[in-house]
Parts: sequence; structure tokens; C-alpha cells
Amino acid sequence: MYYQVVSFNYKKCELSSREKLAFRDDADKKKMLDRLVSFDFIHEVFIVSTCNRIEIVAATRDNFATYHAILGLFSKSSGINFYELESIAYKVDDEDAIRHLFSVVSSLDSLVIGESQITGQVKEAFRFSHENGSAGRKLNRIISYAVKCAAEVRNVTNISQNPISIASVAVAQAADIMSDNLAGMTGVVVGAGDMGKLAAKHLLRAGCDVVLIGRDLEKIEKLAEELGENVKVDVVKNLSKYINRYRLLFSATSSPDTVITKEMVEDHDIKRLWFDMAIPRDIEDMEIDRLRIFRIDDLKDISASNHALRQEQALKASEIVDRYRDDFFQWLRALSVEPVIRDMRLQVDEVIEIEMQRAIKKGFVPQEYEANIKKLALQMFNRYLHKPTVKMRQSSREKEGAGGVESLKNIFDIDTENINYKKYKKDHHKGYRS
Repeated sequence: MYYQVVSFNYKKCELSSREKLAFRDDADKKKMLDRLVSFDFIHEVFIVSTCNRIEIVAATRDNFATYHAILGLFSKSSGINFYELESIAYKVDDEDAIRHLFSVVSSLDSLVIGESQITGQVKEAFRFSHENGSAGRKLNRIISYAVKCAAEVRNVTNISQNPISIASVAVAQAADIMSDNLAGMTGVVVGAGDMGKLAAKHLLRAGCDVVLIGRDLEKIEKLAEELGENVKVDVVKNLSKYINRYRLLFSATSSPDTVITKEMVEDHDIKRLWFDMAIPRDIEDMEIDRLRIFRIDDLKDISASNHALRQEQALKASEIVDRYRDDFFQWLRALSVEPVIRDMRLQVDEVIEIEMQRAIKKGFVPQEYEANIKKLALQMFNRYLHKPTVKMRQSSREKEGAGGVESLKNIFDIDTENINYKKYKKDHHKGYRS
């Protein structure tokens, strides 16, 4: 079995392409998952889809075939030419794939280093696929280690102190443009999801009033009550009234279509500053005097600055990721040999039983000696297998030992594909639970 991650992220894949690759809803994502696992060379898969990245994480029998299947299906669903898609994809296999995923979950690969949302987003992506039947034990192993790795990165480094998100960067950018003078202003926040909630919180901390706009009045009223004073609410159909009254706008809906169009904007002599934090974009492209629109990819410079400020801590975090990757593969290799050892011993038991019954039947061994002779035979085999077993366990912890384990499986005709590995995990690895 192999691991592969195919990533379309902000580093290499432009916003316009990420919009085409994004799923319109959960039904679309489920359809893609089902198509991927219908290939016999893809054991399991889950997909992380956020505003900055789409990560396809797979356990496979053939990484070459898996990569081309992923590109083919995403090319068909997005309308992006296969070869263009290949040029903007980032593919990593096996140990590099695991390291990449651990870095993603630990927020070292985020647009804003140290942002706090990605760990939950990856866990939710796995949960969705698990409930869909397209991810299970093989990928659960990775998620378990990834979550533990992210927790240690947070605990050992200060990379996540004063947690930063796209929403907080957008508000900070607004404060910078307004010369840190946001107090007393009103910010319009469109969308009551996690990003909208974060934007509202940061605006309130900066001394702004907030108008929270959403489709579900009951939901936004509940959020406004949670946020406290200085928050008003209204529904999307009244949005144009607010975008033409106030200067600041932060939009982060899950709508597949734009929610703010040029036709909604009235010609007022006010300087407007809008932040579109959604994928696909919420705000239509428009050129209007005294209107400045920031999109997610416009925050890359801020991200680079943030990375520079945290470079030392990011290096420490990267070392933690390397260690967890190595621990994961060492555990995986050690785990792979235990079913082989167990099956070899079961084969010994079976051979002893068969030969004992044959010896009794032919009169070579009296029936009353059966138990003692079986015990003696088993002790001899155990003594004979002791050193090879120790060597197998030692060898399995090294990279070079993987081939030896596979050879033993072939020689002794041992199939471990459907083994329940919970029998072998012991206490040092508990597995991920959502």
C-alpha cells in the first residue's frame, strides 16, 4: 500500500482555478469521493476543501494510476484542461505525502502561518469521507498522528499565539489602510459561518460596530446574541442598503454564486474597502471609483511577512513534523510485521497438529503421549523462531526492512490486507476519534 497527496493550493494554483475546482456542495464532494474509490487501485480517500486549498489524500495500490485518475476526474468536473491542471497540481507520495499532510494540519503550510482553523477542517474532511464509506482504517492511522503532531506544534512553539486567520488579517489590513482608526466605524459582515464569525469578533475588538448579514435570520440572530453588544442583523435581500451606506465590508458566504454584483452598488462619494474571503468569490469583479476590493490571494504579502516574523518557531515546528513523520512510518513498519509473525506461528501450530494426528494414526506415537509431544514440538519451533522473530522486529523499524517483510509474506503465503490492526497497536497508538 502507498500514500499520495495531490494538492491545489494558493502557492501554485490561482484563485480563478481554485474557484473552478471547488465543490458546490456536499453532494458534489460525495460524488467525487465515490468516483475515486470506484477505481480498484484507490483503497481510501478524503478531500480537504477550503478557501486556500484542495487536498486529495489517498491510500493506494498504484500512485501513478491514482494521480492520473485524480487529474482526469477534476479536469472533467472543473473544465480545466488536463495538462493545465497538471501544471498547477502539487503531488507528493508516501513519506513526502505524510510530511506534507502533517504540515498542513499543523498550519505550517497555510496562507497565514499558525492560523487555527485548518486542523478542524482536516478532521471534518476525514469524518465526512468516513461516514460516506470512502475512508477508513488506512487513512485513520494518518489522521491520528497528524492531530497529535499539530497538538505538539501548538504546545511546544508559540506559532499559534494570538491565533491568526484570514479574517483577522483582513481586519488588520483594513486597520492599516485606515491608519489604525477603525474605532467607531461600522463593518458589514456577510455570512454567519466560521469566517464571518471571526471577522465580526476582530471588528468588535477593534472598536467597530457590526452589521451581520445572512440568509437564515434565526441563525444570525443567535450568532449576534453570542457576539454581544454592537451587533445588528439583517437578511441578504436587504444587503444593497448596507453596502451603499458603510465603508467596510467582509464577505465569507458558502454561496456557489456571487452575492454582490455591480448593479447593487450606487454611486456614492464614499471610500469603500471590501474584503472577499470566500471561494468561490462573493463579490463580482468591478471597477468603481473609490472602491478597493481585496481577495484571498491579495493577502499573500501579509502571509509572507507573518511567516518571516515566525520563522524561528516555524523551523522548530518543522522539526516536530519531521519527527512525527518518522515515528509514523516506524510504527507502520513495526505494525506490519506483527501479523506476519503471528501467521507464521499459526502455521507452525497447524503443521504440528496435522503431523501429530498422522503419527498417531500410523501408530508412531501413542495417543496418551499426544499432549506432551505437541508441547515439546511447539517449544522446539518457538526456540527455532525466536532469533528470526527478533531480527524481523528489528528490521521492520528500518526503511530497508520493508522489502524483507514483503518477501516473508510472499514466501509464507501470508495475506495481511484485511487484518484488524487494532490487535497489534497496543497502548502507544490510540487511533483518531472524531
